[in-house]
Amino acid sequence: MKSPKHYLDITRQDAGYVSPQDRLADYNEFLIPLTSEQLYEQASRCMECGVPFCHNLGCPIGNPIPEFNELVASEDWKLASDLLHSTNNFPEWTGRLCPAPCEASCVHKINGNPVTIKQLELAIAEYAWAHDFIKPVLPAARTGKSVAVVGSGPAGLAAAQQLARAGHKVVVYEKDPAPGGILRFGIPDFKLEKHLIDRRINQMKQEGVRFEVNVEIGTDISPKYLLRQYDAVCLTGGAMVPRDIAVPGRSAEGIYFAMEYLTANNHAVTEKRPSLINAAGKNIVIIGGGDTGADCLGVALRQGAKHVEQIEIMPKPPENENPRTPWPKWPNILRTGTSHYEGGNRRWAVGTKGFRVENSHVTGLDCVQVNWQNGRPEEIAGSEFSLDADMVFLSLGFVHPKHDALLEGFGVTFDSRGNVQINPATGMTNTEGVFAAGDMQTGASLVVRCIDGGRRMAARVDKYLMNAASLPIMPQM
Repeated sequence: MKSPKHYLDITRQDAGYVSPQDRLADYNEFLIPLTSEQLYEQASRCMECGVPFCHNLGCPIGNPIPEFNELVASEDWKLASDLLHSTNNFPEWTGRLCPAPCEASCVHKINGNPVTIKQLELAIAEYAWAHDFIKPVLPAARTGKSVAVVGSGPAGLAAAQQLARAGHKVVVYEKDPAPGGILRFGIPDFKLEKHLIDRRINQMKQEGVRFEVNVEIGTDISPKYLLRQYDAVCLTGGAMVPRDIAVPGRSAEGIYFAMEYLTANNHAVTEKRPSLINAAGKNIVIIGGGDTGADCLGVALRQGAKHVEQIEIMPKPPENENPRTPWPKWPNILRTGTSHYEGGNRRWAVGTKGFRVENSHVTGLDCVQVNWQNGRPEEIAGSEFSLDADMVFLSLGFVHPKHDALLEGFGVTFDSRGNVQINPATGMTNTEGVFAAGDMQTGASLVVRCIDGGRRMAARVDKYLMNAASLPIMPQM
């Protein structure tokens, strides 16, 4: 029985990890989960706040966090799973990949350590799979309406599942050989093993969703064909144009965008062969200090890189608290990913002046320390230095979706940042019956925000097709 003082008496306990030297031997997940007894205790730390900031401010998808914490503490895993799945189609993915803004908003964090919400979410999802709680959800009736979903990342999959459950015929078109988008081809297996995607895809197939892979809309099939064949079209293709760097030597061989590198390695892991872009025995420099850069670090170390440097032009954030981002805001603090514990070196406030090139191949970088003044980096005189590099990965984020035959064929307009523009009230683009969501519409964001965007779009498409709302939609904060 949960004690009302558990939140005072029990300290936070995080999951464990396989040691760095052992986990570098393969691409397997290395999380060591808590036991059921430990999870019951961690769930009982939830204070069941009158105003749960974790739910209504921290979680982009509106997960009922205090409620599922209470259910886990009471050992009611089935109801906890039902409740969690009522807001999140894929909690086993967010339980692995989400940076947990819910925990940053936990009231516990004001004076202590937040509840282990992310671990509990993952535990509920995996318990549900292990105990066969997760079944295909079939609609009460078929509507006779049809929807094409273009793109099978988290936004597209969430939209497709919701629309199929509303009774519509749904076909997902994916240009790659298998569904999953960035989940399958951009995120390393040590963060998300691909069988975790496949089991959800199988569930969706049983719910009636059809997947057409190796099909690129705008090349293999025209947008006009989709508009003729379907009652609505959902665009969820992601933000695929990477941000570049314009410095001398940029055209040298051996310089790759981060997603090129990660995608090549994911294909290699799936096919059980060496990657076509291989860091083995090489000096590697990663430009960009975010999560994607950390993923490149983890992959390079597993490939056997000689040495890895990760450089970031922004200054090093505070390690614990930042008065500029107080609770319950998402704090701008130093974040150390699991890959950083495995090796390599990080540097902050470093600008790249150019690449050194020999025989058309990169051999190093010319760098300089910078000082940020009025929101702009200024070079510090006399701080120049160089780094050896046999290979460089650019992890500078993404600009916007590709403005290619797909989007041109649908005739959609773009906002000031180059993302697909929608009517905020209806979710529709300027083209009748064409909707957009996910990174393609918002710009690059979190997996959980993409799932929310897909669910939100599905509700609007359903209302457009049926002139009535049947799918749930969370109010935007």
